[in-house]
Amino acid sequence: MKKQNSLSGYLLIGLGLYFLLRQLNIPFLSQYYSWPTILFIIGFAFLLHSYMARDHANILPGAVLLGLGIHFHGLSQYEHWIDHWSIYPIIVGLSFLLRYFKTKSGLIPALTLLGISAFAFFQSSNTGWFSFIYQMISWTEQFWPLVLIVVGLFILKKRS
Repeated sequence: MKKQNSLSGYLLIGLGLYFLLRQLNIPFLSQYYSWPTILFIIGFAFLLHSYMARDHANILPGAVLLGLGIHFHGLSQYEHWIDHWSIYPIIVGLSFLLRYFKTKSGLIPALTLLGISAFAFFQSSNTGWFSFIYQMISWTEQFWPLVLIVVGLFILKKRS
């Protein structure tokens, strides 16, 4: 129970600081009053909890949320930030790799995701045999709410 309380404490401190700074309306911080900052804070809280409590189960979600927060901030703040679909598997692959260093599990998914991402990122032309990934990404962008609903129903059914 103490470990869960520390995660809640880190989350509340981080979100409290975010909303306090937002109320103070400091001009040079105004670009960070956005939802990617909340992703960043939640991810950082998960990682902080994982390392402070030596409970490494939250490394993966923490690193994914932190990575997404950094990426979305980069997209909004820097005009030359890379906006390619391969960034998302890189974030997840690096998160698996970070977890692997502490738990010694997840190396195969990490290397697989990083390899696919590197191949897709450095590919210079859209070859015909590789276009199915772009079709899958397009389909996922269009129907992701349905995927969330199906996964949620599956989880509820599994618990029953």
